[in-house]
Amino acid sequence: MSDQPHDPTSAPASPSVSFLGDDGLENPSRRYSTVAIVGAGSVGSTLAYTALVRGAARRVVLYDVNAPKVKAEAADIGHGIEFIPQATIEGSDDIEICRDADIVVFTAGAKQDPGQSRMELASKTVGLVKKVLPTLVEIAPHAIQIMVTNPVDVVTYAAQKLTGLPPSQVFGSGTVLDSSRLRFQISRECGVAVQNVHAYILGEHGDSEVPMWSSASIAGVPLLEWLGADGEPVFTDELRRRIGHDVVHAAYSIIEGKGATNYAVGLSVTRIIEAVLRNEHRVLPISTQVAGELAGVGDVCLSMPTVVDRAGAGARLAIPMSAQELNLLRSSAEHIRQAARQLGF
Repeated sequence: MSDQPHDPTSAPASPSVSFLGDDGLENPSRRYSTVAIVGAGSVGSTLAYTALVRGAARRVVLYDVNAPKVKAEAADIGHGIEFIPQATIEGSDDIEICRDADIVVFTAGAKQDPGQSRMELASKTVGLVKKVLPTLVEIAPHAIQIMVTNPVDVVTYAAQKLTGLPPSQVFGSGTVLDSSRLRFQISRECGVAVQNVHAYILGEHGDSEVPMWSSASIAGVPLLEWLGADGEPVFTDELRRRIGHDVVHAAYSIIEGKGATNYAVGLSVTRIIEAVLRNEHRVLPISTQVAGELAGVGDVCLSMPTVVDRAGAGARLAIPMSAQELNLLRSSAEHIRQAARQLGF
């Protein structure tokens, strides 16, 4: 989940462009929640659009050092403000536009090329985070910082170390999207609406991620007990392997076909934003720092089912898992840990 790398100090800022909802000029006495999105590439711009269309955010600001690009994206979205819930959208190459935001979503980063793993992006992306994030924390000290750029688990760990903010305030989008992909594939196989499928991908948002088959269910029925028309289990070992492979490689396939993933990313991160701003106490598999909740897994950021509300990332849930799934989760944690150590974290 990453956009092109940008250096916020490389160009002078120019005036922002602002588009207001049908309530007219903003009233300074009325304080609406602000979502600041860093990076106006395919992910950041799609996220801004999605958050506004879903009514997740009343005020969205886009920041990118590419002034023509960020202003054009804000204008394009703003011209459709009439057709969505009341909102405002602003775009600027001045990082001050993010001041006092309630949520800052970091989407800027190195572009993932076809065939390139997310971990191979780590060095460039972490370098950008080092440069930009301290300023964001200074101008929006109380904001919930959501890291989206890849490799998101390593970037999240680095962000926590660089800022010193509590893990509740700095977390990654994790495997919210991966879990949605898994549920989509399961729903296609069983012919039940995806909203009735409950299943998680945990661990890394990447090649070592782990489908939690043993705790998955369909409308309350354990997935492993779901029977087909012939009375036989549908989700055989072979089918589960195929689904797992397809989920892991979904992004690679999309990037090969169209150059980037953006729509489902925008929807999944919007879901996280909604959970925070609406104080939903919703359980989502976001990436947070694990500190020994699972035997053999600690001092690393990875995805676990986590309660998300206005305070950010809350309690993590230790869902049932098989011995094999736990071992795979430990391996995933070690994979992330090694990448972080190689970058000096």
